[in-house]
Amino acid sequence: MSEGARAPQIDTTRPHSARVWNWLLGGKDHYEVDTKAGEKIVEVFPGMIDIARQSRYMLARAVRFLAGEAGIRQFLDIGTGLPTVDNTHEVAQRVAPDSRVVYADNDPLVLVHAEALLVGTTEGATAYVQADVRNPAAILREAAATLDFSRPTALMLMGIMGLVGDEDDPAAIVKELMAALPPGSYLALYDGCDTDPAYVSALRTYNARSGAVPYTPRSVEQITSFFEGTELLDPGVVAVTHWRPDPGPWGEPTPVACAGGVALKK
Repeated sequence: MSEGARAPQIDTTRPHSARVWNWLLGGKDHYEVDTKAGEKIVEVFPGMIDIARQSRYMLARAVRFLAGEAGIRQFLDIGTGLPTVDNTHEVAQRVAPDSRVVYADNDPLVLVHAEALLVGTTEGATAYVQADVRNPAAILREAAATLDFSRPTALMLMGIMGLVGDEDDPAAIVKELMAALPPGSYLALYDGCDTDPAYVSALRTYNARSGAVPYTPRSVEQITSFFEGTELLDPGVVAVTHWRPDPGPWGEPTPVACAGGVALKK
């Protein structure tokens, strides 16, 4: 598809969650409308930048574990957003160059930037699917061109299920995706949670004023329920800063209003 065919699909008059997230992470792939939406969030809740960056660090730690200790060589990363640093394929292929990674996102801007996202190792493979998490069958069908779903695969749902409202039954979506994966596969998931009233208030303002897809913070118990039917690894579902943090001289990391975990399908 040509650039000319893609460009009209990108709506620069309304903020998009992937682009706002890119702004929060200090990236460059966003528009003025996304910057303004991000600034409104940070004005109400300065800790949002910590949530964005700390959740990104958890993604890197989870992928290192999956590609290393767990021996996973296939990754399906849904809701990947725009490429920044330490994307899933970069972390996985640094550990295991033969890792195969498929990204899925519904933002056409990600497709425009696919060339940057698709640069991986020659030993492995990296591909991109433009699809919505609410259509898991389409994602699985397209991803099967790169991934062998008879082999263990890591399903990465990092910050995406909060964009799926309760009316769309997010738990059923996770179950359908995991049902397509064989035993020995893993689910890695985090999402914003309702543990910080200031964060909840900031999201309420963002949802009401931004015009973007609303984000729903959930309780730790609700986030834990996404792992039903799998075996949660230690330390369970915890604040992203507490999921197997890298050792450092600064002591216990400060928790943020974002919780997740990694689980094994047996």
